[in-house]
Amino acid sequence: MAQRFRENWVRPALFFGNNPISLAGGAITSAAGVTMIGYWLMELFGRPNDNPYLGIIFFLILPAVFVLGLLLIPVGVFIRRRKLQQAGQVPAEFPKIDLNDRMFRHGLDIVLVATIVNLLVVSMASYRGAAYMDSPQFCGSSCHVMHPEYSAYKVSAHSHVDCVACHIGSGAESYFKAKVNGTKQLIEVSFNRYPKPIPSPVMNLRPAREICEGCHTPAKFVGEKLLVKSTFADDEKNTESQSVVLLHLGGIDSLSHLTGIHGVHLGHIEYVATDPTRTAIPWVERTYADGSKTAFGLSSLKGTAPQGERRVMDCIDCHNRAAHTMQTAEDALNRAMAEGAISPQLPWVHKQGLALLKADYKTEDEARQRIPEGLTQFYRNEHPEVLAQHPDLVKAAGAGLVNVFTTNAFPDMKVTWGTHPNHIGHMSYPGCFRCHDGDHVAQNGKSLTQDCAVCHNLLAVDEAKPKVLADLGIQ
Repeated sequence: MAQRFRENWVRPALFFGNNPISLAGGAITSAAGVTMIGYWLMELFGRPNDNPYLGIIFFLILPAVFVLGLLLIPVGVFIRRRKLQQAGQVPAEFPKIDLNDRMFRHGLDIVLVATIVNLLVVSMASYRGAAYMDSPQFCGSSCHVMHPEYSAYKVSAHSHVDCVACHIGSGAESYFKAKVNGTKQLIEVSFNRYPKPIPSPVMNLRPAREICEGCHTPAKFVGEKLLVKSTFADDEKNTESQSVVLLHLGGIDSLSHLTGIHGVHLGHIEYVATDPTRTAIPWVERTYADGSKTAFGLSSLKGTAPQGERRVMDCIDCHNRAAHTMQTAEDALNRAMAEGAISPQLPWVHKQGLALLKADYKTEDEARQRIPEGLTQFYRNEHPEVLAQHPDLVKAAGAGLVNVFTTNAFPDMKVTWGTHPNHIGHMSYPGCFRCHDGDHVAQNGKSLTQDCAVCHNLLAVDEAKPKVLADLGIQ
């Protein structure tokens, strides 16, 4: 049996494999393999490199080159065999293999070891390549058109959750659909046919029970949540005030009662949205525990459901920007000043900062240059004493404004303030008022409540140093 294997397979393979194409394939495979193994060892024992293009090279391109080299070996064998057959030069007996020859035995050992190593390299490269393509770094950094979403993701509360955990489900079917969609996007990027801005994929997101509920338990009774929001006025002293709100998050209490914001919306609620962002909701229907239903719609509908997307409400309908929140200029600036990134001690910094944030910039680089220059120029012209006494605060404020801009607005992708509405709350966008606007009325005359106290209690509204915070021991 071993004799037949040598004569029918090993001898012909060695004879026909002695050709330029197969030898080149072996050289390419060896070079790519050694390079990849060297990089993996460096990554294992050294400091990892965050450059996304190195990941593309070592996890995607080089493995493809490695496999290409392997494929060239049988291709060369096939071409040489066919040419010799056409020329009638195939020998009747292939050169003998002498296992008594020490050099030949060493050669076979090398081939055997190389084959094992090649299999290991292909397996490791396939695994590492698939893992890299599922990493947030690949999704956000390698694909430059996703820069807005990736920038917002990195500063979100879900920055520790991989992109694939929400955007790709488990199983072969979900993986296949994701890769087909990724191929389509790659073609669009290659031919510059992608939309600007990239639309929110609300139509293609997996159900919240497969995403959010993997970490969160919506039925759990949360109770109350205290929310403190600081705002600064457009006066010289940037007068600070706070609003204190007690949110009734609720849930399902110990008696199985649905209470608060989460509890009420855990019931079966369907709605019809007539725009792609699900901002326009003219019709809502609620199903109660006894099976009865009540539909609430705008008076112009005359009791009939309009044409549009009909959907069962879940977490995503309110938490639609959970991992990619882009704030308004006012909210982002107020937050930066409350956190101290932009010092409220600088006179007029809120008013001037807001004007600089909302100015027209063609590119992100232009904004990075003009925003700090504009702030410095303002203090040089209007308050030179401030610039002389606190140059470090002015410089830090300029950097803070740049950070606010570059994590919320992206001129290259036509993402500006308000491009992506956030449906949580109702201050900056319609949010809750998409339904709770007082105009959604049932046939019995009952309307969806607009009573503020149902969802929250306003403990203080735009007050300087609210007493309630002092009573609670909150500075």
